[in-house]
Amino acid sequence: MLKQKNRYINRELSWLHFNARVLQEAADNNVPLIERLRFLGIFSNNLDEFFKVRYATVKRIYEAGKEGKSQLGGLKAEELLEAITKIVIDQQSESLKILSSIEVELEYQNIHILNESDITEIHHDFIKNYFLQVISPALVIIILNEEVALPELKDSAAYLTVKMSNTNGNDRFALIEISKAMDRFIVLPSVGDSQYIIMVDNILRYCLDDIFNIFDYDSISAHMIKITRDGELDFDSDLSKSFVEKLSASVKDRNSGEPVRFVYDKKIDQDTLDFLLNIMGIDSQDSIIPGGRYHNRRDYMDFPSLGRTDLLYDKIKPLPVKGLSLQKSIFNTIANKDYLVYTPYHTFSYIVKFLREAALDPNVKTIKITIYRLAQISHVASSLINAAKNGKEVTVSIELRARFDEAANINYAEQMQGAGVKMFFGVTGLKVHCKMCVVEREEEGKLKRYGFISTGNFNESTAKVYTDFTLLTANSKILKDINKVFDFFRVNYKVYRYKHIITSPHYTKTKLFNLIDNEILNANSGKPAYIKLKMNSISNNDMIKKLYEASRAGVQIQMIVRGICCLIPGVNGMSENIEVISIVDKFLEHTRLFVFANNDDPKIYISSADWMTRNIHTRVEVTCPIYDENIKKELLDLFDICWNDNVKARVINETQDNNYLKNDKKKIRAQFETYNYYLKKLES
Repeated sequence: MLKQKNRYINRELSWLHFNARVLQEAADNNVPLIERLRFLGIFSNNLDEFFKVRYATVKRIYEAGKEGKSQLGGLKAEELLEAITKIVIDQQSESLKILSSIEVELEYQNIHILNESDITEIHHDFIKNYFLQVISPALVIIILNEEVALPELKDSAAYLTVKMSNTNGNDRFALIEISKAMDRFIVLPSVGDSQYIIMVDNILRYCLDDIFNIFDYDSISAHMIKITRDGELDFDSDLSKSFVEKLSASVKDRNSGEPVRFVYDKKIDQDTLDFLLNIMGIDSQDSIIPGGRYHNRRDYMDFPSLGRTDLLYDKIKPLPVKGLSLQKSIFNTIANKDYLVYTPYHTFSYIVKFLREAALDPNVKTIKITIYRLAQISHVASSLINAAKNGKEVTVSIELRARFDEAANINYAEQMQGAGVKMFFGVTGLKVHCKMCVVEREEEGKLKRYGFISTGNFNESTAKVYTDFTLLTANSKILKDINKVFDFFRVNYKVYRYKHIITSPHYTKTKLFNLIDNEILNANSGKPAYIKLKMNSISNNDMIKKLYEASRAGVQIQMIVRGICCLIPGVNGMSENIEVISIVDKFLEHTRLFVFANNDDPKIYISSADWMTRNIHTRVEVTCPIYDENIKKELLDLFDICWNDNVKARVINETQDNNYLKNDKKKIRAQFETYNYYLKKLES
C-alpha cells in the first residue's frame, strides 16, 4: 500500500478499495443472484466515473510536467497512474471471475445468457427479426481507414471492433457503435421452464454477415472495446455568453475530452489492437486494460428481473413517520415539533407533500430551495413551478455543475425560469451542495418560517436506494440562519454570521475544530469524551490531523465511512483510539451524522458535507444542529445499529484488505435492523 509517512492513505487508492467493497457484494453468495449482477454494474459504473474524473485529474497533472506530490498525498503522478492501472487490472480480472460464477448459478436457476454460438433454430427467427426491425435501423457503423480521421468515439457507448480478413491479406476494419439508447439485454421467448436472455452485442455478432454483406471477406470477427474520456468541464471565456450557454457547450465538449482509459477484449488479434491504438492516439499514459467479451458492465445495473422475485431483494414498503400524516397539513404538524424523515425507510412523499402544500397554501408567500440533483421526472420541480404559477415568490439555487447531471439540471432550470421562478446558478468559485428549503407563511400578520434540511438530494429516484436524513422543522432560530444562506447566494461578497448552523466555506473547519477541541479538553479533565461520525468520505488532511490529536488525548472515536478514508485508524501513538468501519449493502449509505459527547450532553448534527477539502473550502454546505431530544436519541440509536453491524460492516485499517467485521454476537445487519427499529416505533 502506497502512503505518505504512514499517516494518510492516498485518496485515489482508498477509493479503489471502496469499489472493491462493492465488488465483494457481487461475490457474496448471500446476496440474491440478480442483485449480484447489479452490483457488478455498480462497480463498473463507479469505475467509469472514477476514470473520467480522478484518473483524468492525475493525468492532467502528469501531462503538465508536474510531480503532483503535494496534491496527491506524497505520490508522484506517474507512480500513481501506474498503481491505479495495476489495481484496476486485478479488479477487472476478479470481476470477470465473479461474472462467470454468477452465469453458472443462473443456469441452475434455468436462466440462460446466450452467446451467438448458443443460438438454435428455436430463437433464430425471433433474433433475426429483432435485428432487422429494432437494431439495424439504429446502427452507426464506422469503416476504419488510416487515411481518414477517426470520428470522436463516445465514452457513453461501447463498440464492437470488426475485422474482415481474406486470403490476399487485405484486412478491413470497422466499428459498430452500441449506443446507450439500445436495450442491452433482450429477453427471448421461454422454452418450458427455461428463460433466455441475449446481449445486444451477441445479436450483432450473430448478424455480422447481414451488416457487412457488401464486402468481400473469408472470415469475420468482432471484439468489444470501450474508451473513457476526461470528464472535467472546460469553460470558454466568451463574456457575451451566459453561464448556462457556456455550461451547455462544455457538456457537449465532454464527448471529445482526452482519452484516459481504453478497455479491450483480451482475445482480440494483436494487429487489430495495434491498429486501434494507433488510429485512436492511445499512449502509454492512458490506462490500457484487457477485459472480457463484454466490458460495458455498468449495463448490468439494469439486468431484467424476469419476474424472478426470488432472485431479488425483497422490496421494502416505505414506512410512515410516527405522528406525521400525508393526509393532514405538514405545516400545522411541524409547527409543534421537529420530525426526522429517514429515506428509504420512510417515504420521500413527505418532502413532496411539504412543497405541494406550500404551492397551494394562500398564506405561503415565499419558497426558497437548493437543488443539486433532480430525478428525471421530478415532482419537486413540478411543485415549484406550480407554486410560481400560483403567485408565490419562488427562489431556486440550482447547481448546474452537478457532475454528469448537468444536462438534466439545465433542462429543469429552463422550465422553472420559464414559469417565473427566480433562479440562482451557484456562486462564483463554489458549488452549492447544501440541501435545504425555507418557506415563509403569513400567520396573524407576521411571517413564520417552515423548512427542511437534508443530507441528500431532493430526488425521488435516489430516495429509494440512498439512505438520507431530512429534518422537517419550524425552529425559527435554525430557519433564520438558513435564510441567511439564501441571502449569501444573492450577495456573496458578504460573509454572514450564523448562530446555529455551520456553513462552508467560511466556518466548517473552525467550528468542527472547536467541537473536537472541546472533547480534547474534556478528555484531559477526566470527563466523558467521544466522537461518533458517519459520512461518505474523509480525505482532508487537516481534519484527519485533528482527529489524530483527539485520539492521542484519549477521545474515543468511532467512524462509519462508506467510501474514501485517508485516515489510518488503530496506529499506536497516532490513532489508537480511532476505529473505522464501512458498510456496503442493499442501500447506498449516504447520511452524514456528527456526534460530540459534550460531557454527556451530546451535540448532534446532520450535514450535507463530507470531510473532504472540497466540502470544507470550495462548496456551500450546511451542517445543522438537532435540538429535539427525541430525534437526538433516535439518531444515537441509528448510529449504534450501524456500529454494531457484523454482517455487512468491513474493518478499515492500514492494510485496506476489506475484511468483514466478525464477532460472536447476535447477527446484526444494520439496514434490516433499521427497518425493524422503525416498525417497532410505529407499534409502540
